[in-house]
Amino acid sequence: MLHLAKAFGTSGHQVDLLLCETKGAFLDTVPPAIKVIALKSSPSWMSRLLILMKNPSLLLPLLLPILLAKSPPKTIRYLADLTAYLVREKPDALLSAKTHANLVAIWARSHAASQTRMVVSERSTMSTVIQNSRKWRWRFAQPLIQKVYPKADLVTAVSDGVADDVSSCAGLPQACVTTIYNPILTDYINTQASLPIAHPWFETDAIPIILGVGRLVPAKDFSTLVQAFARIHATRPARLIILGEGRERQKLENLAAQLGIASDFLLPGFEANPYAYMSRATVFVLSSLLEGLPNALIEALACGCPVVSTNCRSGPEEILANGDFGALVPVGDDHAMADAILSTLEHPPKRERLRARAAEFDIDAIAGQYLQALLPT
Repeated sequence: MLHLAKAFGTSGHQVDLLLCETKGAFLDTVPPAIKVIALKSSPSWMSRLLILMKNPSLLLPLLLPILLAKSPPKTIRYLADLTAYLVREKPDALLSAKTHANLVAIWARSHAASQTRMVVSERSTMSTVIQNSRKWRWRFAQPLIQKVYPKADLVTAVSDGVADDVSSCAGLPQACVTTIYNPILTDYINTQASLPIAHPWFETDAIPIILGVGRLVPAKDFSTLVQAFARIHATRPARLIILGEGRERQKLENLAAQLGIASDFLLPGFEANPYAYMSRATVFVLSSLLEGLPNALIEALACGCPVVSTNCRSGPEEILANGDFGALVPVGDDHAMADAILSTLEHPPKRERLRARAAEFDIDAIAGQYLQALLPT
């Protein structure tokens, strides 16, 4: 979203970035020309009452996921201020992303009686979230989504797989859901990729480095990557680095110790410049159980790094063109993952070919597609 905001501003559009919380690792990178607006929070009970009063016909769909939920989505607390913003500023278009923010954005446009064009974006397979979320209110969200999403002017998805899933879950015809891939900043990635890394493992390329990038959470399934690495480590020298932070750090460290690979396993934590690692890694591995469109996989290709990915829902198959640009392996299969990594180490693809594939996701092309969706001619 930040990449898009910057690109829209560069194209000559006035851009406001509306945030529920004005914090995060990338807040300082927002250009001065983009106006950051911190939405004001209202009490949860007041927001729920406002939603019900303005949408009495939605009483039953609202009941379990919103009205009676012990912990309703935090995003709803910003509904009143978002509505006031639309009344006050009258923007030509509003782009929101992720399900709860999308619901709030659609309601706000309706409450404001605004002519603002409403475009919502889904970033992951909605059905998987509904089925597997630990928050029980998600299990009852589908009827509400089916009532509200058709009121958007356009629903977009970050991959064809997500688009098909959203169409099914939201009860929308497939023609009403448009795929627009996530963008990457090729020039920026190239600049960052050339910066040095102050770690002895990168002083020589004699020992291959396998790289993973992402939050240390169950959905990324780094445990399978660690197990696959252990199989590789038993046959040849290799090292594994996983960039990211999260609640599974201790679990991964314990697993590495149990498998006897701790001396060749590194968890540096969050890294603002993963591209320097991607450009120097021997193989990048995406081990996820599910994705919408994994940006890290595209970014690794942009760095010319050979890749191996699980064939999870959704995105990897589309990015890698059914395995033409990198190996696809079954989810959770450390045997197949290890075999694919070993094969890639022995027969690496040409890096320029990988970079050419990533260029198809460049910000200039993707921002243009979003602008056409937001401000159709």
